[in-house]
Amino acid sequence: MRRLDDIDEQLLRELRRNARASHAMLGSVVRLSRNAVRQRVERLERDGHIEGYTIREAITVGPGADAAVATLLVQRHDRMRGDDVVASLEAIPEVRRCDVVAGELDLVVHVEAANTTRVSEIWRLVAGHPGVKDITTAVTLSVVIDRSRA
Repeated sequence: MRRLDDIDEQLLRELRRNARASHAMLGSVVRLSRNAVRQRVERLERDGHIEGYTIREAITVGPGADAAVATLLVQRHDRMRGDDVVASLEAIPEVRRCDVVAGELDLVVHVEAANTTRVSEIWRLVAGHPGVKDITTAVTLSVVIDRSRA
């Protein structure tokens, strides 16, 4: 993989801010032609710095909303051979993200479900998995900062 230069880094920063930015708009920021920006973006895609395009369903959480966002903090029985837990999480469509973390926990699982009843069902599925030692759940009451959807 090619090393990123300052222009590549600036393009990635701009695309994180606005993934729908046109090549012309990006060109005006980094002072390159639209075609040069297109070539760089294509190379960033090829090199794996930009991967896919995601459409996220809107989930509204707050008073009167019937949606739920939760984080499951999972500890596995066997950290080194616990891939079966991750495989079972992949089968749950409401699991939006799963991070392997260092420390006492093993997995941080981000869930977006239609309602808290479904979060509870997911909790039971995960907690009942033979590879799961312990699980703690945090249900989001409100979102005050969210840079991931900017």
